[in-house]
Amino acid sequence: MGTPPPTVLAPRDGSSREPSRTGNASPLPAARTAPGFELWSGDGPSVLLVEDDPGDALLVEEMVADSGVAITLSWARTLAEALDALDRDNPQCVLLDLHLPDSQGLGALETILSRSPDAAVVVLTGLAQEESGLAAVAGGAQDYLNKGRLEADLFVRAIRYAIQRKRAERAAADLRESRMLAAENSRVERGLLPTPLLLDDTPQVCSRYRPGRAQTLLGGDFYDVVQTPDGTTHAVVGDVSGHGPDEAALGVCLRVAWRSFILSGARGQRLLDLLEQMLVAERSGPEIFATLTTLSRAAGAPRVEVVRAGHPGLLVRPPDGPVRLEEVPGGPVLGLLPGRAHWPVALLEAPRGTRLALFTDGLIEGRTGNGYERLGEDGLVEIAREYAHLPDDDFVDAVVQRCEDLAADSGGLADDVAVLHLGWTDTV
Repeated sequence: MGTPPPTVLAPRDGSSREPSRTGNASPLPAARTAPGFELWSGDGPSVLLVEDDPGDALLVEEMVADSGVAITLSWARTLAEALDALDRDNPQCVLLDLHLPDSQGLGALETILSRSPDAAVVVLTGLAQEESGLAAVAGGAQDYLNKGRLEADLFVRAIRYAIQRKRAERAAADLRESRMLAAENSRVERGLLPTPLLLDDTPQVCSRYRPGRAQTLLGGDFYDVVQTPDGTTHAVVGDVSGHGPDEAALGVCLRVAWRSFILSGARGQRLLDLLEQMLVAERSGPEIFATLTTLSRAAGAPRVEVVRAGHPGLLVRPPDGPVRLEEVPGGPVLGLLPGRAHWPVALLEAPRGTRLALFTDGLIEGRTGNGYERLGEDGLVEIAREYAHLPDDDFVDAVVQRCEDLAADSGGLADDVAVLHLGWTDTV
């Protein structure tokens, strides 16, 4: 047989005192307008009484009627009935007797708290059970009431304060979680989005990062810029597949590995081989991969060396002429063919005054309205040409903002976005 629904306690209005059985609790009519009624905003609170003694249940019913507050009160005689009621409804407060036919002591409190973490719990004790009430509060209850000393005003005030205390506890917990998340984001951000390691002011670096709309933690997009002692500028932009803390941690790992390999002299195919080994060793499953573009420009050189692993192309802003997208020959994503992939080094002409913008695919995969059309590379080039006259920082901000605005009707950019803009002040 299934668990019967809780009883809705009958109003004290001279009608039958035999409780009626129904699965839908209805509010008790207020017997009078009592002081303190205005403390409740809107309807009165919903309360579940878990009590096996009909006499004590009747006492609680009388407290509700005398209070004048339209409390929606339901009654469950056992813990099993209470759990069944909690599955169907979410009361704001649970009045709990710790001595039930199917549960004794604080076990019932622990069960109620785990089943309904948002409900305030007020424990009902006997005259000789003061220590049990204190133990219950220490165990997570918001308050306790002595059945032998119940008064209507005290009863309603205890429920009200318990609900407010529970809300305050939840708000404090949410605030702690937000602060912990912010600190975690800050730590991950320092790993994914570092300060460029530059030896002079020749490289001009502008970077931006925007988390996707569904992200509460930075994803796996990363970038870095390093200038080696010979004056060469090295840069990378990458994107780990998937979202979440594991992907973010892997992005940090690859970014730090890239900087270490660059400083140790690894270039071209050797550099990508080492990064892929690191990815395979650190990833959480064989389905995880990463895309990236890495480039190197010797001091004063009119060209850059580019290695592309399954990543989008890069925007070229020449000193004369329109912005264009360059997709140099490349190889597969990292992790697809471990130990068997080849990544060619492509030369890209970059005469004096040329600026380059590397980005992750979150910038071009956003929708451009309510439909399914994506911005794509062509749309990005069109936007970049519109703002090509702006200074570097303003150019990057305008392009990213325009992409976000176009995707606003569909909820914004769904994926993380990283943009790394590079220019040089040296002469050729």
